[in-house]
Amino acid sequence: MTPIILMHGALGTKHQFDQLLKEVKTKREIHAITFEGHGGADLKGRPFRIEHFVENVLDYMDKEGIEKADLFGYSMGGYVALYLSKIKPERIGKISTLGTILEWNEEIAEKEAAFLIPDKIKEKVPKFAKILSEQHPNGWETVVNKSREALLNLGENPVIAADEWKEVEHPVRIHVGDRDQTADPIKSIQVCSKLKRGELVVLPNSYHPVEKTDLHLLAHSLIDYFKLNR
Repeated sequence: MTPIILMHGALGTKHQFDQLLKEVKTKREIHAITFEGHGGADLKGRPFRIEHFVENVLDYMDKEGIEKADLFGYSMGGYVALYLSKIKPERIGKISTLGTILEWNEEIAEKEAAFLIPDKIKEKVPKFAKILSEQHPNGWETVVNKSREALLNLGENPVIAADEWKEVEHPVRIHVGDRDQTADPIKSIQVCSKLKRGELVVLPNSYHPVEKTDLHLLAHSLIDYFKLNR
């Protein structure tokens, strides 16, 4: 059976999926990976880029002997999954995303990057700063700074152009919370309508942070989509 690979969001690690995995009962192989520079993974002396995170996934697949995988990505991880399907379509089966900004421009990038300043995080949300320090033992400030720079670069150089969605051949199920103020549900509908094999699931009473998502409903959607009960 095709393995499934889970990919986390910006500032996150593979442990973002710990609670979700408790809801998913399956005999399928499920792998959760942590991107370079996050969660204690080696910093490779290069900027954070979607292209580099895709390399991380492919390297992991090669190391584990995974020829082809289904993908689920939260937030930034969903964008990584979609870009991976663009450049290595033969390695990918089905794709599902949660809370992913699907179309980038400078305005969106600047809005998302505005909060990614370590001193601002320490001042306004010290509890979050503490969580980040525990998640990223190699220096959470570095992760934040590199993530901010990566978003700004993505705004200037989106790796998936608006006219490329119609070229995606893979099945894609997009999940978005009805109260998500980061991944705009309207934008999700617009992109989904461009996909040849796109589906949209709006999760009720759900926000952008994965811990504020209805994980029970999300798990059932993933079980249905990936046929995990077979």
